[in-house]
Amino acid sequence: MSEEDRAGLKEVLARCPELDKAAGHVRDFGEILTDRLGSTLPTWIEAVDASQLPGLTGFALHLLRDLDAVTAGLTLDWSSGSIEGAVNRIKKIKRQLYGRAGFRTTPQDDPPSVTLRNASRSFAYGAVSRRSGRFLGSPNPAISFSS
Repeated sequence: MSEEDRAGLKEVLARCPELDKAAGHVRDFGEILTDRLGSTLPTWIEAVDASQLPGLTGFALHLLRDLDAVTAGLTLDWSSGSIEGAVNRIKKIKRQLYGRAGFRTTPQDDPPSVTLRNASRSFAYGAVSRRSGRFLGSPNPAISFSS
């Protein structure tokens, strides 16, 4: 941060005491995260609760719901990040195999909704392409389509 930005920030924080308090609490929480100081979390939550800042107080009180797990996550060196990454990679591969990995950009790319009121069973197994989602044709004229 440049000296000019620092001076501007100091001026804004001096004009708004609530924002100054919030910035201090956020800075303290950042230290808890980076230095793995999970044991100091209960005192941080008490300080935030005493300051009565609406956004931070709600966040801090939600941390109390499962304080043991949050404290362990902020203290221990164990991480499930590599496992989560592997699971996400597998899900991505499955989506690619089933043709659902791309983004739909226009409403024309959406598959048509098929009403099978009077349709024969044989039509239901191949009317819409699984790969592109496009309508392939109907042997039964009683089927209505809406897009």
